[in-house]
Amino acid sequence: MSPKPTNDVPPEILSNDEDDDVVSLESSSDVEFDLEAHPGSVKRGTEIIQHFWRTLPNAPGVYRMLDGKGDVLYVGKARSLKARVGSYARGQGHSNRIARMIAETSAMEFVTTATETEALLLEANLIKQLRPRYNVLLRDDKSLPYILLTGDHEAPQLVKHRGARKRKGDYYGPFASVWAVNRTINALQRAFLLRSCNDSYYENRTRPCLLFQIKRCSGPCTQEIPLDEYAKLAEQARAFLSGKSNLVKARITDEMQQASDALEFERAARCRDRLAALSAIQGVQGINTQSVEEADVFAIDEQAGQFCVEVFFFRNWQNWGNRAYFPKADKTISREEVLTSFLAQFYDDKPAPRLVLLSHEIEDPELMGAALSTRAETRVEIHTPQRGERRQLIEYVLRNAREALGRKLADTASQQKLLVSLGQAFGLEKPPRRVEVYDNSHIMGTNAVGAMIVAGANGFMKQHYRTFNMKSEDLKPGDDYGMMREMLHRRFARLVKEEPRVAAIENGETSDSPPIAAGPDAVADDNFPVWPDLVLIDGGMGQLQAARQALAEIGVTDNDVALIGIAKGRDRDAGRETFFRPSQPPFKLPPRDPALYFVQRLRDEAHRFAIGAHRAKRKRELVKNPLDEISGIGPTRKRALLHHFGTVKAIQRAGLEDLVKAPGVNAATARAVYDFFHERS
Repeated sequence: MSPKPTNDVPPEILSNDEDDDVVSLESSSDVEFDLEAHPGSVKRGTEIIQHFWRTLPNAPGVYRMLDGKGDVLYVGKARSLKARVGSYARGQGHSNRIARMIAETSAMEFVTTATETEALLLEANLIKQLRPRYNVLLRDDKSLPYILLTGDHEAPQLVKHRGARKRKGDYYGPFASVWAVNRTINALQRAFLLRSCNDSYYENRTRPCLLFQIKRCSGPCTQEIPLDEYAKLAEQARAFLSGKSNLVKARITDEMQQASDALEFERAARCRDRLAALSAIQGVQGINTQSVEEADVFAIDEQAGQFCVEVFFFRNWQNWGNRAYFPKADKTISREEVLTSFLAQFYDDKPAPRLVLLSHEIEDPELMGAALSTRAETRVEIHTPQRGERRQLIEYVLRNAREALGRKLADTASQQKLLVSLGQAFGLEKPPRRVEVYDNSHIMGTNAVGAMIVAGANGFMKQHYRTFNMKSEDLKPGDDYGMMREMLHRRFARLVKEEPRVAAIENGETSDSPPIAAGPDAVADDNFPVWPDLVLIDGGMGQLQAARQALAEIGVTDNDVALIGIAKGRDRDAGRETFFRPSQPPFKLPPRDPALYFVQRLRDEAHRFAIGAHRAKRKRELVKNPLDEISGIGPTRKRALLHHFGTVKAIQRAGLEDLVKAPGVNAATARAVYDFFHERS
């Protein structure tokens, strides 16, 4: 939720009697807005906008439109705030989407900028942060992986990297997937024998590791190779990743020939293996082009009100992979507008290459190019080719976008059919829109973790997954029933507090809502419910009763949420599951029922997620530092103590006078550390 607007709106505008009930919308893309049926709400919104418009400067900036709760409806940028907001204040000539937005507007906020380029960059930042309902939203905004060849160590390290570029070194990418990065790093290790271990591991080695034995590292940690020779390998890797692959291969070929002439056949064999690894890297790049050295290629397609943006990454005349994105946008928005907003958000956290190729012309490409150039600190050209090899490349990427969106629509339709069959199998009044599955994982009661996974018409909704660390002091180790009670109680107590069931019913999340239709038209509804229609419990009648008890304590009944317990079959064989419903006898589903396979997938996903969370917690406990338990010891002081004493055991043995001498440690901190270890001993 955004902060409350700083500008006051006259109460006579907010209390306009012409419209006592503001329009409530389930989805900005599905509900038609009748301007004649709701003239008052549009008029009131127009009057509010006019109130702000009167005092706006004729300067570039960013504006935010807010509803009555303070939530941001829309974020936009303008060359002139006065002119842009004035276009909303006319009160006529708007599309249904804009009219809906105006009708819901209760306040506005503004930020002026020095240039329109700054406004464009700020707009992208705010859209990704606030996720307004009426903007085009980049749903999958995870950072793309890079390959990093470090430059802050005597023996450069070759690693996978995500996020901000804080470490000194050379970054190569982006790659379309982590799988592509891992595959390339494995091949580069065989080709250039560069280390992948972290610096602390490197400093503490006394003999070469397994990677040296299998010829994927040259062993600089134990001086198996002189550092000057290792530096040459690192330089060859930089040259290869920078596009000088033929030159590098020629050098290795010469070295192999020289070793062969000198009868050093082992060295020649190593060179031969390195050449084979380089050929493997170049051979798996997919399509390559001779006219594009460094570029990102974007193509957008639209079907059934859904959009897909396919991105291909080209570096050093090689294709480094592709990725499909499915931005959320109103179906009335044009492809050009979606692509414009997508580009600004896509490059919000990463530099753009020197060339960006697009399938459709965007609004004001010069402004977008200037904004991307500012962020990348180099000139970025935006081009929409119409002929030649680059146009053929665009057509290729566009075909991939169509196919990706077609698969997405088909998968969604299949998922909706499975939800229909699931509702029928469990006797629900309508197909469930939101399914939640609960499981827990522990070893003899230690590091207990509960997990919730969520599924809907678009498949597994991983952004809604949750984990629960068991906190109850009354919980006995290994008490699965108690863990289920705590997990369900915490989940639904928060749900009742933040989103009461009454509000959910008013928003249409009831059994009276129309069933989900299978087919491509149904995927446009992005109003994913917060309340589940079906809850699956991994366990038998005991687990089910524990779940019912937890829900009953907070006032959630069987009529509010359908509960199903899943007991594994004999010998834990899939296909022999027994299902339990409250106040009904146990039952089984036919062995080849699609609903049974769907339930198995849901249960297996919950099991995978719970085990993963448990393993992560257990790993954190294994490497937990006692210094983390001392109040007032943050990362900086912990690092200072470890650098000064070397190990935690040395800190534990140190006297109070020695602790005070450590850099960055004052007397109070030294006393806290000393008392902590000596009280424990």
